[in-house]
Amino acid sequence: MLTHLQSKPHRISGVSVGGVYTSLLVPELDAIFDVGVAPRSFVGASRLFLSHAHADHVGALPALLGQRGLAGLPAPKIFLPKEIFRNISEGIAAFNRGMHRAVQVQWVAMEPGQEECLGGELWVKAVRTLHSVPSLGYYFFRRVRKLRSEYLEIASSEIAAMRKQGRQLFQTEERPELAYVTDTLIDVLDRNPELYQVDTLILECTFLDERKNLGETREKFHVHLDEIIERADLFENQQIVLMHFSQVYHPNKMREILKRRLPASLYSKIHAFAPAHGPWPG
Repeated sequence: MLTHLQSKPHRISGVSVGGVYTSLLVPELDAIFDVGVAPRSFVGASRLFLSHAHADHVGALPALLGQRGLAGLPAPKIFLPKEIFRNISEGIAAFNRGMHRAVQVQWVAMEPGQEECLGGELWVKAVRTLHSVPSLGYYFFRRVRKLRSEYLEIASSEIAAMRKQGRQLFQTEERPELAYVTDTLIDVLDRNPELYQVDTLILECTFLDERKNLGETREKFHVHLDEIIERADLFENQQIVLMHFSQVYHPNKMREILKRRLPASLYSKIHAFAPAHGPWPG
């Protein structure tokens, strides 16, 4: 059932079919993105990032919590838009009452621009996405402490002495790593140009051709392949994972469309998150 993308710098597993279900796992970040389904293999991840409250992105949350319980694990730490926190948390509380159990959840209700340290050098920033309901994307980066260039040739003993003197020898550098951007107008990229620079960009691309024109796509607050082609020269990412394709496209036909329509320079970066063989899962 699951699609596995085994490529550097990030491995991605899961399933994503527009309007049906989306849930992805990135083990390098110990993170699940959305939970339209709850695969058993996702249970070990300790963080869950919800983009918005549509059922195909959040509907399997009780199942995920239940599976974590069966495995003897606490609920994952759940990051979500502040606007949906009350409804989602109250829904889980009602579910727990029905199950006659108590599951303690650590919620992190986020606003656009808010940053949270995930441990060590890894941080996440919430990005306002543009959908029909309140929604967020998530931008992951490393905040690295680095010796200033003017001190690089100095002996370590001298560096140690200057540190004792209180000299400011280090600077902080931010290294963009991954972004998860789904169910949105493509305008979010233009408003947040750092998304064009992350190593791995996970981006929805629901519609690919004339079966849904650009106007109709934007009315539904989704991304059309035409809009990605228009911005082909802006993508500096190492890899772009396109996902959330409409089920009107068979996976094999979808890949043919991408290869035919995308400029070669951009196509070389593209990974289509869809089954390698056969129809969509389910």
